Amino acid sequence: MRRWRSVGRGLLLGGLLTTFAMLLYHMMSVPLLEVYHPRMLVPASCDRDPIRTKGKTVSTQGAPRQASGCSPKMNVMFMKTHKTASSTLLNILFRFGEKHGLRFAFPNSRNDFVYPEMFNRLQVKGYQPGTCFNMVCNHMRFNEPEVVSLLPPEASFITILRDPADLFESAFHYFNSLVPLTWVISAKEKLAEFLNDPWRYYSPSGYNSFYLKNLLLFDLGYDNNLEPDDPRVEQAIQAIDKRFQLVMVAEYFEESLILLKDTLCWEMEDLLFLRLNMRRDSSIAKMTEHQRVQARDWNAADWRLYRYFNATFWAKVDAYGRERMAREVAELRWRNAQMAAICVEGGRAVEADSIKDATLQPWQPLGDRSILGYNLKKDIDQVRHTECRRMLTPELQYMYELGVNLWAKLFWRQMLGVINL
Repeated sequence: MRRWRSVGRGLLLGGLLTTFAMLLYHMMSVPLLEVYHPRMLVPASCDRDPIRTKGKTVSTQGAPRQASGCSPKMNVMFMKTHKTASSTLLNILFRFGEKHGLRFAFPNSRNDFVYPEMFNRLQVKGYQPGTCFNMVCNHMRFNEPEVVSLLPPEASFITILRDPADLFESAFHYFNSLVPLTWVISAKEKLAEFLNDPWRYYSPSGYNSFYLKNLLLFDLGYDNNLEPDDPRVEQAIQAIDKRFQLVMVAEYFEESLILLKDTLCWEMEDLLFLRLNMRRDSSIAKMTEHQRVQARDWNAADWRLYRYFNATFWAKVDAYGRERMAREVAELRWRNAQMAAICVEGGRAVEADSIKDATLQPWQPLGDRSILGYNLKKDIDQVRHTECRRMLTPELQYMYELGVNLWAKLFWRQMLGVINL
C-alpha cells in the first residue's frame, strides 16, 4: 500500500510540476505587443544601412571586395522553413552576422516570431518605428510587406524547400505530440495509417493542423489547404519567385550553399558547417515508394511548389556551370571534413544522452530524444576554439549568446529533462 501511495504522490507531483512549467513557459514566451499600437504609421521600408560596429552605425558600401570583384552582401532575409535543414543554414547566418557585427531582427523572448501567426514587425525585439536591421532569419509565417519594412531596399531574400514526402515524414515525427488530430491514431505505424486515409484524421480547423498539410506553403504565408490546381497556388509560386533571389533545395544542400555564396558574394569559409538538428537513423520512418507518392499527393500544393523551384534551382546550377559546381562542392565537403576532425570529439554526431556539455544539447521534440548533437574536442587551440564551438551550438543557445532572453524556453527544456520527457 505504501508503495502505491508513493507512486501516486510522484505522479501527482509530476503532473503539478509539468502543468506549472507549461503555464510559466506560455506566459513568458508571449511578447507584450501592446507596447506599440498596431495601426501606427511607420516607414514602408528602411532608408539606411543598419550595420552596427561597437554601437555605431556604419555603411556596408565600404565592405572589402572579394577576388571576384564584388562586395559581400550583408543584408539578408532568410525565410526559415520547417524541417528543411534550415537550422544548419541558420547557424551559418548567425556566424556570418556575428563575425561582421551585423544587426539581427530577433523575436522577443522566444525563438520564433509568434508562429503560426502572420509575421508583424511589432514581434521584433526592441522594434521602434523606422528601425532597420541587416538580418531576419528566425521561424515566422512570411508576411512580405512587414518583413520588407525592416530591411534596406537592396536586401537579399533566400529560403529553402524540401521534397514534401521527406518533409511530411519529418514533420509528422517531430510535431506529432503537438497535433491532437494524430493522438487518436492507434496503429503502431502511425504515419502509414494516416497516409492510407488522411481525411479520417485531418481537419483544416484542427489545432496545429497546418503541420500535417502543405507546411511549406503555410510557412511562406499562404493557405495550406489549397488544391494544387487552385489559381492561388500559381499566384503564390510567381510571387515567391519574384521576391526571393535564391530558393535552395535541401536535398542538394552543398550545391545550394555554393549558389548562396555566388548570390551573396561570400567566401567559401563563410559556408563551413556541421549538420544540426539531425535525427538518428532509427527514428526515421522508411517510407515505401507508394507511401512517398501518397505523401506528395496529400501535400500536392507543396509538391507543385517544390517541382517549380527544383527546376529553377537546376537552371541556376547550369548557369553557374556543372563542372565548376562539382569542384566547389568537393572543396566544401573537404573543408567541412577538416573542421569536423578539428572540432568534434570522435568526428561525428552522437545521441543526446552522450552529449557531455549541457550547453550543446539540442532541443528535443516532446516525449522523444531523437535529435543528435556533438561533443566539442578538448584539445583545440585557442584560434579555433571559438569557431568550433559556434559551429556546434544549437539555435536556442546561440540566440541566447547573441542577446535574446530565452530563459523561459531553456527552463522548460530543463524541466522536460527532469521528468524524462
